[in-house]
Amino acid sequence: MEITVKTAQQLRLTEAEFESIKTKLGRTPNFTELCAFSGMWSEHCSYKNSIKWLKTLPRDGGRMLVAAGEENAGLMDIGNDYGVVFKIESHNHPSALEPFQGAATGVGGIQRDIFTMGARPIASLNSLRFGNLEDKKTKGLLAGVVHGIGHYGNCFGVPTVGGELYFEDCYHTNPLVNAMSVGIVKAGKTVSAIALGEGNPVFFVGSATGKDGIGGASFASAEITADSVEDLPAVQVGDPFQEKKLLEACLEVIETGGVVGMQDMGAAGIICSTAEMSAKGQVGMRIDLDKVPTRQQNMKAWELLLSESQERMLMVVEKGKEAQVLAVFEKWDLSCSNIGEVTSDGLLNFYMHGVLEASLPAYELVLGGGAPQYSREYKEPAYLSKVNAFDMHSVPDVTNLQETVKQMVQIPNIASKRWIYTQYDSMVGAANTSTNAPSDASIVIAKGTGKALAMTVDCNSKYVYANPEVGAMIAVAEAARNIVCSGGEPIGVTNCLNFGNPYDPEVYYQFVKSVEGMGAACRKFNTPVTGGNVSFYNQNPDGPVFPTPTIGMVGIVEDLKNRMTLDFKTAGDVIVLLGTQRNDIGSSEYVNKIKGVAHSQAPYFDLEEEFALHQLVTGLIKEQKIKSAHDISEGGLIITLLESAFVNNKGFEVSSNNTTLRSDAYWLGEAQSRVVVSCDAVNLTSIETMAKQLGIVSNVIGKVTEGTIQVNNEKWEAIANWKNAYDTAIEKKLV
Repeated sequence: MEITVKTAQQLRLTEAEFESIKTKLGRTPNFTELCAFSGMWSEHCSYKNSIKWLKTLPRDGGRMLVAAGEENAGLMDIGNDYGVVFKIESHNHPSALEPFQGAATGVGGIQRDIFTMGARPIASLNSLRFGNLEDKKTKGLLAGVVHGIGHYGNCFGVPTVGGELYFEDCYHTNPLVNAMSVGIVKAGKTVSAIALGEGNPVFFVGSATGKDGIGGASFASAEITADSVEDLPAVQVGDPFQEKKLLEACLEVIETGGVVGMQDMGAAGIICSTAEMSAKGQVGMRIDLDKVPTRQQNMKAWELLLSESQERMLMVVEKGKEAQVLAVFEKWDLSCSNIGEVTSDGLLNFYMHGVLEASLPAYELVLGGGAPQYSREYKEPAYLSKVNAFDMHSVPDVTNLQETVKQMVQIPNIASKRWIYTQYDSMVGAANTSTNAPSDASIVIAKGTGKALAMTVDCNSKYVYANPEVGAMIAVAEAARNIVCSGGEPIGVTNCLNFGNPYDPEVYYQFVKSVEGMGAACRKFNTPVTGGNVSFYNQNPDGPVFPTPTIGMVGIVEDLKNRMTLDFKTAGDVIVLLGTQRNDIGSSEYVNKIKGVAHSQAPYFDLEEEFALHQLVTGLIKEQKIKSAHDISEGGLIITLLESAFVNNKGFEVSSNNTTLRSDAYWLGEAQSRVVVSCDAVNLTSIETMAKQLGIVSNVIGKVTEGTIQVNNEKWEAIANWKNAYDTAIEKKLV
């Protein structure tokens, strides 16, 4: 078969990349070799259009134990000789075509990133985006994705403890499915994704290899079109019970002391694992592909290299300890095959039945090595002129607040996500403390450490669309605020950057500015970015999805007595608003969904003000001055009050004490850096004093009741009616 530029282009390589490959090899590659470069130089594996900007993020400092991107997931010190391992990744394109398996294998893949480092996963979270919930296609995608996440997580035995869910028209064709996993590991028990030691055997462990998932990395690096259904073989098929066995076997085999390095076979399969481990160790490998266990006959070399069949690991074992390793996997009834050995020449030589099928320099294949790096043109999107032209005075102020709020609590972006989370097992492992006592972040006991972990995923993509830099800052700030309001100290970030086509200058502008905003906020909160995922080419026929830089953040709760929940506790408690109320309805659910305004400015945000608020809330919790804390986000102040009331069926009597503001801005605006707390009246003076010292405005706005609601001296319906509307809104639309 003659290999030409056209062959390369069919494999989604450019002419320039094809010429570069020929130069690096000193010859024209054969088809198998070109397939290897196609997978490894895909956007999904090489980050060729994003790495320049990712390097500008804060990638070290704080509690970091490994450099960002150095391992399969981030690793940070949580004290007492333990570390936390965490990462978030996308599985957007597979979920668009086959929602159940796409979402399920997304969950499976992110769990392997955790336990391949020697950590035991203790919690899962997810961030999901779909189109209009009135649409039949959206209902089908939602049902399939939620079923897939629930099936894999429930069977695998790791609780799904938190997440977020948004519905916007731009995600109609291309939903976003971002999965996060968090694990813990004892010091000295971590394993690196590295190959070392000439002559050390290379083992393939786990499920047999099939043709599912072939070309998945390249598939994830292209837009979804009407023809994408032909790419269904690029969607993997998962088996959570097999992965559970693989988890236990991998953690057990580490105890033998025979493991030199280990990496899961995720995107681009065997070629990725062999290349990345070899390049990191500055070694090579000789691999006999005919020794790879298969579940389909007569698989070709390129198919074996690129298959993304699930529940598989590549492991380098210390020579002489093969028997101990084999015994562990035999005990767990898992395939474990010696498929090759480590070499010292830096080459990956792949054989089939003794015939050399491909010879590739590992370094030239990988990110940070020979993989291309590009800097794309970018320009300010034209739509921002519409955003900047928005005048809130063109929108009439709300006249009947209660009727408007009735509509608000049933907006899917605001309403309870009960229909989704009841399909997830949130209690397996018995470490999740948030099920019956909710807080802004999920709190999970890290058994053996004497501590708990706070974790959250956050991003309001409407804010990022309106102002990519500020919107990304807000995503980081809200994640940190959620952890702080739960009694935790934010320590680190993992991100999943979901954008459209990077070759579109307006999309690339969104990406660049989002990264800049994210970096500024992470530096302020001392939450370095430990790693993550970039997902480009998220497009609809009408254009790109909203820029969605999802932030996964982890924090530490040093003492569970300082754990804070969001619910009102006792009638008569004082309700205090921390932070400044502003004449701002920009990018709010109110202005977008109720008033139908598509373009408005991002809500008010000031990084220094936000940081001071976090210091205040942290101090109030440590000094036990407050009983509840809940940040103001989607839906504004009134939704925050209702959510705090729903948990214990309490009510509230509140009134606005600022007549200079519009009523809609006061109650429904989403200006940032605000938190609602409740307290005993005896602590009010202390709260006000501490707030004043930090330059934060504090106002008493009312009190907690036994179940009645009164707003501005108007009696509203009982809390039970509001809660029913809030709880059932999404499921009613799915009937």
